[in-house]
Amino acid sequence: MSAARKHTALPKAQTLIEALPWLTRHHGRTVVIKFGGNAMIDEELKAAFAQDVVFLRHAGLKPVVVHGGGPQISAQLDKQGLVSEFKAGLRVTTPEAMDVVRMVLAGQVQRELVGLLNQHGPLAVGMTGEDAHTITATQHRPTIDGESVDIGRVGEITAIDTGPSRRCWTTAASRSSPRSPAPPTTTTSTTSTPTPPRPRSPPR
Repeated sequence: MSAARKHTALPKAQTLIEALPWLTRHHGRTVVIKFGGNAMIDEELKAAFAQDVVFLRHAGLKPVVVHGGGPQISAQLDKQGLVSEFKAGLRVTTPEAMDVVRMVLAGQVQRELVGLLNQHGPLAVGMTGEDAHTITATQHRPTIDGESVDIGRVGEITAIDTGPSRRCWTTAASRSSPRSPAPPTTTTSTTSTPTPPRPRSPPR
């Protein structure tokens, strides 16, 4: 083994050894992973994140990735000339802005993440909070200076139906053989929720 490969292999081996008790304890369980921040805008970090999720799947866990997309949403709103306004730390989300949120989270961020995961095999499927009424929410009205303020399509999640993602795992597992790909990782974007409930807007 070359010195360079040994330099990178030893830290990885140490990490795996430290993670082994955790992997054993949670084998077969569903784990929810939040994907956001700098990892979403750095190409190397995105690729490394996808590799880590695939590793967890092959190690016997069932990852569900919930991602944001604040920077991408702000950039697209700017391109369309829609002003981003924040109140109480939350994005004021008009119906026009909500269309952009849907487009960016489901059509851009989620597609890219699923693509990165599936570079390692047919491992990932994507869904949004609207799909099969996965996420239900009610409108959130923050209090500013003692008054309740309407900030549009922003909500508090009141219920999550895990049935759709569980069915993905069950269907894939029933079709798997010892040589088949592992059942898929589910990637979920919290784009919106069924009407009339309203979704929480992504952070800045």
